Amino acid sequence: MEASVANSADTSAKIRTVSDWLEARIIGQETLVRRLLTALICGGHLLVEGAPGLAKTRAIKELASAVAGDFHRVQFTPDLLPSDITGTEIFRPETGDFRFQQGPIFHNLILADEVNRAPAKVQAALLEAMAERQVSIGRETFALPELFLVMATQNPIEQEGTYPLPEAQLDRFLMHVEVGYPSASAERDILQLVRGEQAGATDKNATPPIQLSQDDIFAARRATAEVYMAPAVEQYIIQLVMATRERTGALAEQLEFGVSPRASIALDQTSRALAWLDGRDFVTPEDVQTMCHDVFRHRLIISFDAEAQGITSNQIIDTLLSQVPVS
Repeated sequence: MEASVANSADTSAKIRTVSDWLEARIIGQETLVRRLLTALICGGHLLVEGAPGLAKTRAIKELASAVAGDFHRVQFTPDLLPSDITGTEIFRPETGDFRFQQGPIFHNLILADEVNRAPAKVQAALLEAMAERQVSIGRETFALPELFLVMATQNPIEQEGTYPLPEAQLDRFLMHVEVGYPSASAERDILQLVRGEQAGATDKNATPPIQLSQDDIFAARRATAEVYMAPAVEQYIIQLVMATRERTGALAEQLEFGVSPRASIALDQTSRALAWLDGRDFVTPEDVQTMCHDVFRHRLIISFDAEAQGITSNQIIDTLLSQVPVS
């Protein structure tokens, strides 16, 4: 037992070191860094939405440099084919047969840049990989790596030539994170970093102080699963989920459909991970409230009337948190 606690503390210290290094490199986006680490620990996928130039791509590239695994970036475009993601069978003249050539999806960390620019067939191929962690080519099925994370980005400004993600695929994302502009002080720090005036941040290719092994990440997953959640906190999660389905009060006119059971699982996992990252061995209702927006945001189906009134999913979640009492 003591050895297990010591290993958990050692793993926590390593991830905290990487977190501090990432926050120093990704200035003004502390929440994005925390959610990336949360997704990595929980073994889920991340949908990130924000205007261009907010360090979305840089964030996962820096994380990949601190993780012992393969990284690949895929720029999604309307002419992309499923085989460009999954791979395809290549004819080998020397043997006279076909051999499967793996695509970029077989890496550990995947950046699906501007994912909503890909057509439906590509979305379907990505959906199977995210949901089943496998790729089917003809009659064969190929397993993806055990450490597998997809971070997909969306640009909320320009919607011309885009293909909205179907609800089934959105539900596969552990979290949907909205990235905003940095503060004035963070903007000044960014300018100083680019000019090389910040100590320790002058080298764009600087290596992280430590590198997380895949065993470290799997150990973190085991540790977060052991974080204590009181029955009252678990019941609070269930009440939040059920409130989206029962749609009473103001929610009756704002919601068409509530969240799926994946939301319950995701809120449980991310709340535990948040507590563990904060150095606690128990989950609080505040942890649940902190993660609720990112977990529910993309799973709520807003009614037509609510959309016509300009009501957003964030506002609905605010209403939800104010209506459901903490047990």
